Amino acid sequence: MRIIGKALGYVLVFMVTFIIFALIPADISRANTKPTVLEGIYVDDISLGGKTAEEAFALVQEYVRELGQKQITLHSTDNHHVSITADEMGFGWANPQIIREAVALGQEGNVITRYKALKDLQHSNVIYELEYYFDSAMIADIIMEHGEELDEQPVDATMTRSGGEIVVSEGRAGYAVDIRSSIDIVMDYLDEEWQKDDADIYLEVLVTEPRGTYEELSQLTDVLATFKTSFSTSNYNRRTNIARATELIDGTLVYPGEEFATLPAITPFSGENGYLEAGSFSRGQLVDTIAGGICQVSSTLYNAALLTELDITERRPHSMMVSYLPPAFDAMITESANWDLRFENNLDMPIYIDAQTTSDGNIIFTIYGKEERPANRSIVFENEILEENIPQGETIYVNAAQPIGYTHIQSAYIGYKARLWKVIYIDGAETERIQMNSSSYNAVPRSLTVGTATHDPEAQAEINAAIATGSIDHIVHVVHVLTAPPPEEPPTEEGGWDPPPE
Repeated sequence: MRIIGKALGYVLVFMVTFIIFALIPADISRANTKPTVLEGIYVDDISLGGKTAEEAFALVQEYVRELGQKQITLHSTDNHHVSITADEMGFGWANPQIIREAVALGQEGNVITRYKALKDLQHSNVIYELEYYFDSAMIADIIMEHGEELDEQPVDATMTRSGGEIVVSEGRAGYAVDIRSSIDIVMDYLDEEWQKDDADIYLEVLVTEPRGTYEELSQLTDVLATFKTSFSTSNYNRRTNIARATELIDGTLVYPGEEFATLPAITPFSGENGYLEAGSFSRGQLVDTIAGGICQVSSTLYNAALLTELDITERRPHSMMVSYLPPAFDAMITESANWDLRFENNLDMPIYIDAQTTSDGNIIFTIYGKEERPANRSIVFENEILEENIPQGETIYVNAAQPIGYTHIQSAYIGYKARLWKVIYIDGAETERIQMNSSSYNAVPRSLTVGTATHDPEAQAEINAAIATGSIDHIVHVVHVLTAPPPEEPPTEEGGWDPPPE
């Protein structure tokens, strides 16, 4: 019986082995043929059945390439978004070894393992899931690179005055992408939710509310201060410069805690920006420069800001005294040295700067706001002259590029040292004095710029001798003589001239 039982066991093993080999495709056993993937094996939705390893890899690689072109749209708001391909986000295939596994399934291992795999494929497909990855550094670079497209700057409420009426426009909130949080959002979505198709991802944004509201700006009806200076004697170019700079400042809103800077508001000083050449101070002389005269604009605004009692954060006096304001009341600005007039709104409400030039030659700055100073309180500004320097002598400047006959006389400028005081009164009685600035102005003697170019040696000698005297009046007299037309000679008798009767 034992012999019979043992023989039956051999028979059963032989029969099972025969059946397994009968189920295995005949071409698999051919040593000279590349193995192919069995039918029913997939990567995602891609059938690999009948493909060699190389063919299967190429097929999946093409699928990966197509996935890399899927559009991932990053949104900061409904109106601001940017579309990026998956490839641009560092998309890649993370498990290419599945091709080797797919080829080996049902064709490698012992007979029992192969048989089981074949039986399983008869009942259901085997699907390998494509694994992928994204590069977080590339995603961060994309979000930062497209900041202007994704961010939306806040728009503050605006206010204009027209015909005494206030016109207020509401503002709009701003949005800025939170880079760090947005990277996490994008990576989490791509790792856990992405369906390998075009997708929309909403980023984390930081909201900046606009400054000002209709209710707030509608209250700016009180005149906090007004100040004017005259430029009626200025020439056309200087008047043009003053009007242009004033126009650029007009309508400015300055919110609480905000600093107003004059230079950024009115520069660049160029012809393209509407400026012309006119007189301005340079190294003790009045010379023509582009935008000459705009310091009268900043000086007028300075006084309006003082009267509003704003915090003056930057101000410089001119190098020489100006004609339109007393010492210590002026404010010089210059683009080349970046010297500016700046002040901060230290009030609880915004202020509105109304800036106008009039047809009769006045600059008028009026600052509107909400008056909260007590009615029994008033202020005045007084300058104190500490020192007065009378210029001595005269200065001669020789310009060899100009011909004899060219002269330009600049009047003398008295030098001063002064300081400015704010005097506070309560019910008409002085209660406090606060020093606002200390100012120094150079004493500049009367000067003459004289041309000396000539081809006449005698004229050259005479003008040089005159310059050597150092006397402006004498030089001007010699220039007049040298350039005076010769006297007319009386006509000859042949010309029909009759002598006067005796």
